[in-house]
Amino acid sequence: MSTQTAAPEAPTAPVPTGRAPRRDRRGGLTSRIAVNAVLAVVAVYTLMPLTWLLIASTKSYRDLFATNPFSLGDFAFLANLNALLEYNDGVFVRWLLNSLLYTVVASGLSTLISVACGYAFDKYAFRGREKWFGVVLVGVLIPSTVVQLPLYLMASELGLVNTYWAVLIPGLVNPFGVYLARVFSEGYVPGEVLEAARVDGAGEVRTFAKVALPMLAPGFVTIFLFTFTASWNNFYGALMMLNDDQLYPVNLGLYMWNQNVYQQPELYPLVIIGSLVAVVPLIVAFLCLQRFWRSGLTAGAVK
Repeated sequence: MSTQTAAPEAPTAPVPTGRAPRRDRRGGLTSRIAVNAVLAVVAVYTLMPLTWLLIASTKSYRDLFATNPFSLGDFAFLANLNALLEYNDGVFVRWLLNSLLYTVVASGLSTLISVACGYAFDKYAFRGREKWFGVVLVGVLIPSTVVQLPLYLMASELGLVNTYWAVLIPGLVNPFGVYLARVFSEGYVPGEVLEAARVDGAGEVRTFAKVALPMLAPGFVTIFLFTFTASWNNFYGALMMLNDDQLYPVNLGLYMWNQNVYQQPELYPLVIIGSLVAVVPLIVAFLCLQRFWRSGLTAGAVK
């Protein structure tokens, strides 16, 4: 009689059924519902003022106060727009052109300076590089309103108050743009490509302009859009520097109109439709350049 015992059978692995456990599916569904609910609340909160602005801009002065804020009245959008463009010899158009001048010129030059500085911080080794970059980061932490009084005093000493330069020159400095430019340079511009350009005889300026800058195009557009938005919304700086209404940007001009609505009630619909028109350039800029800034933000996030 054999005394050998049979070997114990190995436990069989459970066969996957292709279905997630019910508890996991239920938890995932709950999470999606919660996230979608939060996003819906945020979307409503964000779009409600713009929706009111769109509806209010189509109403006459009487309907603005006689109807529900989100209900339609007599369609008077074209009449309101015509009144906006003709009021005070078309001063709103002058404000709009001033804003475009302040924003496009300052943003373009500021972005170019920021990209060049960020590229230099990334690709060149010089004494005190990290300390100087730390100074730039400190500049990011300082609110822009804090430096407006010193800027005004310096502009006053130079005789620049109440001129275009008083708004344009401070807009050229953008510490946050320098920080972003360094991040983009680290991710987009390989050092080997720069060395190859130098071996081929390209100077430093040509290497930056012909090799590095095209590679930094998504980052350039991303920084430009951030700077464009900040410059377009630069209210306090213009308020400090300007007192001639012919030099006002559009946001400061609308603010001055809004201050006088109690004495001049006819300005109220002009402020509303003017605010709507003032948003259009920002929307157009983001829509036209969205392909670049999306890729730029993605690259910055990965880096």
